[in-house]
Amino acid sequence: MHLTKRFFVMNALSVLLSIALTVLAVIIFVAAYTKVFGHKADINELKRAYEVRTGISEIKREAMAFEFKQLLDKKVQQELADRAQVLGAHALLFINREVVYATRELNAIDIEKSLLLSSGTPNQDTLELDGKTYMFTRVDYKLPSGDTGVLLLLAPIKLQTGFYMLFGIFTISFFILIFLLMNFWVSYTFSRGIISPVSRLKEAAVKISEGDLSCEIAEEGEGEVRELCKSLELMRIKLKESIYLQQKYDDNRNFLVSSISHDLKTPVTSIKGYIEGIIDGVAKSPEKMAEYLETARSKTILVNAMIDDLLLYSKLDLNQLPYHFEKSSLVDYFEDCVADHRYEYEKANITLELINELKEPVLVLIDRERLKRVIQNILDNAAIYIDKSDRRVAIILRETRTSVIIEIKDNGKGIAEKDLPHIFERFYRVDPSRNHVEGSGLGLAIAKQIVEGHEGEIWARSIVGEGTRIMISLKKL
Repeated sequence: MHLTKRFFVMNALSVLLSIALTVLAVIIFVAAYTKVFGHKADINELKRAYEVRTGISEIKREAMAFEFKQLLDKKVQQELADRAQVLGAHALLFINREVVYATRELNAIDIEKSLLLSSGTPNQDTLELDGKTYMFTRVDYKLPSGDTGVLLLLAPIKLQTGFYMLFGIFTISFFILIFLLMNFWVSYTFSRGIISPVSRLKEAAVKISEGDLSCEIAEEGEGEVRELCKSLELMRIKLKESIYLQQKYDDNRNFLVSSISHDLKTPVTSIKGYIEGIIDGVAKSPEKMAEYLETARSKTILVNAMIDDLLLYSKLDLNQLPYHFEKSSLVDYFEDCVADHRYEYEKANITLELINELKEPVLVLIDRERLKRVIQNILDNAAIYIDKSDRRVAIILRETRTSVIIEIKDNGKGIAEKDLPHIFERFYRVDPSRNHVEGSGLGLAIAKQIVEGHEGEIWARSIVGEGTRIMISLKKL
């Protein structure tokens, strides 16, 4: 429910509930008053007042059928007096404000007062004379002479003004008290559900504007306020993540620049040295010059490969490299991979074989070129670190219920247990001197990024002196 509707409904309910509680309190008050003080006399007075009002109204109705001169007849006056006496009332006849007949004597002041008050508000039927309350009725006549005749009936009654005053004061006071309490409840509810959360949101917004994103925004309040809290908390989390990612990217860039500068320094220095040797005439023979140029060329190829790796890793790290996935047969794909690398491995005197342990053909969703880069990086690493005379690398294909496992196993010198968790980190090398092995130091880091881009996993197992196993897990189709 919207806040405006909720506010309106709560205020309407507070009024209705105040009225209902006031009515209930009045009923209890009247019952208690009757129990404590008795109410029989009040009932009798009310009954008598009703009888008197009915009686004098009946007399008035009959008198309106007479002409005023008929009321001056002694017999009619006697009947009028008798009927008024039964009701405890008094009858008075006036002609031009002068009393021509009265069952009770009134002084001049009371006569004027009674005539004045009885000719006032039509809805009023009581007046005060000499400290007493009278119920009255009046009939006016227009005489042929132009004079005015008046029949006035006065009946004394007793009103329980004390009770009614107490009743009125109690009713009004109780309603005001309940209404104030209900409004306080409405205000407190809105304060707790709206004003307080909004105040805390304001404080949180100020902290966010100042760069403090550590303060969590609780989902509290009602309706739109709770939704606002949720939205601001999501905004805070997204903003914090974006700042973290930006900081991470900045750190990555600084680290990449620093590391690649270190790695590029050695081959660039070597290239510079060989070129200076040629310029200075150190390579005097054609054979020596050819040797220097070939070395400089190989170092240049190495620098170019390092720069390519750096650019590729940067794009992968920033998710800027698109993937082109296609369904592929796992066995056919790796048969092609082995065929592509067999010649180079044979030149390096390394045996490369494919072992298929799959029970039936398996399809996977892969980017063929990107995954080929993963296999190439792993195979290049394996070729570098095999130090035995019988050099062997095997690609083993296995499967589980939901995935396929590609294991690339070599019989090299292995990786120490302390180094194993870090081999997929960028620029990490098992050889701390960083000089004995050429390369960018990004091969396995690139492999990890590409495998994770395939929603797969990559990990390693190794035993020093026996060899290393790199495993890749991909989802089956």
